[in-house]
Amino acid sequence: MTLLELSGSGREDAEAFVRDNLAHLLSDPRHVQGSTRFVGGRTAALDALAHFRVAGYAAQRNEVAPRSRRGASGLSPYIRHGLLSLPELWEHVAGGPSRDVTKFRDELLWQEYARHLYARVGTAMRSPLRYQPIGDGTPDLDRTMACIDSVVTELETDGWMVNQTRMWMAGHWTTRLHGDWRAGEDWMFTHLLDGSRAANRLGWQWTVGAGTGKPYGFSRRQVLNRAPGMCDGCAHRDRCPIERWPTEQTLAAVDPVHPKLYADADHATTAGPISVTRRDNSNVDTVWLTAESIGRNDPALDANPDTPAVFVFDEALLTRLRLDAKRLVFLTECLMDVAQHHHGGLSMHLGAPDQILFGQRVSTTFAPVPGWKRLAARIQPVEVHPWRWLRRPGPGSAASFSAWNGRARFSR
Repeated sequence: MTLLELSGSGREDAEAFVRDNLAHLLSDPRHVQGSTRFVGGRTAALDALAHFRVAGYAAQRNEVAPRSRRGASGLSPYIRHGLLSLPELWEHVAGGPSRDVTKFRDELLWQEYARHLYARVGTAMRSPLRYQPIGDGTPDLDRTMACIDSVVTELETDGWMVNQTRMWMAGHWTTRLHGDWRAGEDWMFTHLLDGSRAANRLGWQWTVGAGTGKPYGFSRRQVLNRAPGMCDGCAHRDRCPIERWPTEQTLAAVDPVHPKLYADADHATTAGPISVTRRDNSNVDTVWLTAESIGRNDPALDANPDTPAVFVFDEALLTRLRLDAKRLVFLTECLMDVAQHHHGGLSMHLGAPDQILFGQRVSTTFAPVPGWKRLAARIQPVEVHPWRWLRRPGPGSAASFSAWNGRARFSR
């Protein structure tokens, strides 16, 4: 267990912190650089939100190139780490053009569905939900293809991709190259600033047909439609390896499916507390921040403005994940923002969260992920604040987005 010293407030300071303290946990410790596009923290999140305009979103959200044609919000890294909540975003676009607001809110609901599903089935999302995709191993990506190189370059430098190119890559990885979708999901997760086992795994499951039985086919047609001109300078312009539609695949049904896919009798536990819960009457002496909610807008932090906050870089978990440096630089920037604004101060540690927080009277915010539940069972927080759901999980089917969306009720 190591107490880490954090000083400064800029990108160079964040990179230096990761280089000095966390390099041994990275996928490539030789290159410790932050995202070329995104800065971590609630301050940066609010700035990005202020500059987002929902008008045109429906028509342009799937555009890829040139970047000036894109309508994607670019808010997902801030959503993933709780710097912007889904209810906050829902309200932010109120009053915009009806078609654009509806489409943007549909995407927020997709994020919520991913969280509901992951909160229910947990690590079982690493297994196919309903149909068995075809493929194994890790394929070689031909970066002489302009479309593939542009996608991988943006992922490696920005730590982000528009939804359309995520589908391109997942479809190419599996339906074209017959790779294992789980290896592809792990690779993308390593780099994505918004990488979550909920949204990333659900996206891959949908694209490879594990949820629908119908894999997404990637071909040159999508590139011509969404990235006009990209093929012009490609080495394969006159002999494109993805010119034709991929061969249609028939996927076998999974039997049996996860028992909670169609119903959740314990949905109250899945969703967490409705209001603040206390284990006893003792005073809180520590606010435990997690990567699921790492902004200065965290409910537990907001409710305890003068109480010291703690964040623990989980060494065992990070050793296993081997993330790209961009992700840890982004988290460090989030923590710097907290340290600048939280009156109670912030300390950071490297080690096991349950050991570092053992015996402390902890306040924290519920997180709908298996890791939080395991750690909370050991830490035994005195005070737990509710997760900021857009829709609170219910008992009905989550076998598909349409089934879930038809039954779920708002709880904002």
